[in-house]
Amino acid sequence: MKFIRFKKGDFIGYGLWEEDKIKIIEGDIFDHYVVTDYYYNISEVDILTPCIPSKIICVGLNYRSHAEEMNMPLPEEPIIFLKPPSSALAHNGIIIRPEMSKQVDYEAELGLVIGKRGKNIKPAEAYDYILGATCFNDVTARDLQQKDGQWTRAKSFDTFAPFGPCIATGVNYDNLDIELSLNGETKQKSNTSDFIFSVGELISFISKIMELNPGDVIATGTPSGVGKLNEGDTVQVNIQNVGILKNSVC
Repeated sequence: MKFIRFKKGDFIGYGLWEEDKIKIIEGDIFDHYVVTDYYYNISEVDILTPCIPSKIICVGLNYRSHAEEMNMPLPEEPIIFLKPPSSALAHNGIIIRPEMSKQVDYEAELGLVIGKRGKNIKPAEAYDYILGATCFNDVTARDLQQKDGQWTRAKSFDTFAPFGPCIATGVNYDNLDIELSLNGETKQKSNTSDFIFSVGELISFISKIMELNPGDVIATGTPSGVGKLNEGDTVQVNIQNVGILKNSVC
């Protein structure tokens, strides 16, 4: 299934995305809900971020190929950081490059949407806490990241966390093709089987630090091939069985 959050006029709600139609959902996708027979054509609605996270947790250096690209040793445990919810951006939204940065980069990532509250989760049980997967772009002011040493400023600008367009359930999170194209040219291409830490290991590790809540998003790291975004660019993250996240740049 693919859940999508949308706006139609003054109405904001969830729907089940089937081909070019969105069947309206009544209730809470994180609890109890019913899929109705009422629907909109997807061309009639504005697509919103598929959830409203209380926090966006990101993982750095989680692909073996990216570690090799950066000439860095494999980490002994996950490297994590946070993006503020205010950085969230929907499918078709515009990534705004801040004036204080001269190099804003793309980073294609698999996003995991947490489905229920959890703390101190065991790796084998972690998959039960996931509602589904989404496409994520960990936009980064690379020059500020290098200048500051720590990553908060470089990762936290408004529009620096595009994700969507949907939440896809029933996929194999540890074996998904992931690709990023810039103006139609493939720049990143890998599979989540190249993860250093599996999805179960990531969720378990993070849950020992902070409680996970329904709607929280975990971005699982980016493969090799990161690069610069320029004004007028169109960037797309394509994940197998999940969807395509498309954003423009100004």
